[in-house]
Amino acid sequence: MLVVGLTGGIGCGKSTVAKLFAARGVPILDADVIARELVEPGQPAFEAIKRHFGTTVLKDGTLDRGKLRDIVFSDPEQKRWLEDLLHPLVYSEISRRIATLAGPYCIVVVPLLLETGQKHIVDRLLVVDCPEDVQRQRVKLRDGLSDAQIQKIIASQSSRAERLAAADDVIENVADESSLSDRVDELHRRYLALSRAPI
Repeated sequence: MLVVGLTGGIGCGKSTVAKLFAARGVPILDADVIARELVEPGQPAFEAIKRHFGTTVLKDGTLDRGKLRDIVFSDPEQKRWLEDLLHPLVYSEISRRIATLAGPYCIVVVPLLLETGQKHIVDRLLVVDCPEDVQRQRVKLRDGLSDAQIQKIIASQSSRAERLAAADDVIENVADESSLSDRVDELHRRYLALSRAPI
């Protein structure tokens, strides 16, 4: 199975693109969804986070993701601790799930694929791209974050230039959804062809 990694900066439209591939019957694995499952109450990662950060990161017995985000984006050491805990678990689970899939190719959505040095887990890298000012507008509208919070998140990610330099394929997400869908169709045909190519 051809494994296509889908990445991009916050607010670039990774989820929208993933949904368009899913509508074409392509299996989708999302690192953020897997990470959320790994920090549900009763999971080992949840217990480790609770021990490390205390009850300040809990709300009604579950993880308060907003509170945790505020802590880790204001303290690099705490961010590193959380990443050291979660990233190996997430990538291990991604590998396990890829092995269970059937089909010509799958999409693995990983926002921090380049930042974590894990590009080797995919065969091709698809980057969803848009200008930084568009990113900021979308994140503010979607998440209600302050400019300072958005800047911290953008600063923690690979630069737009770094993502584009690493990409095998790029989707410019600045037009309407019809244009986006046409581009996904084009890439879908390409990935189907590549999946049938002799290795």
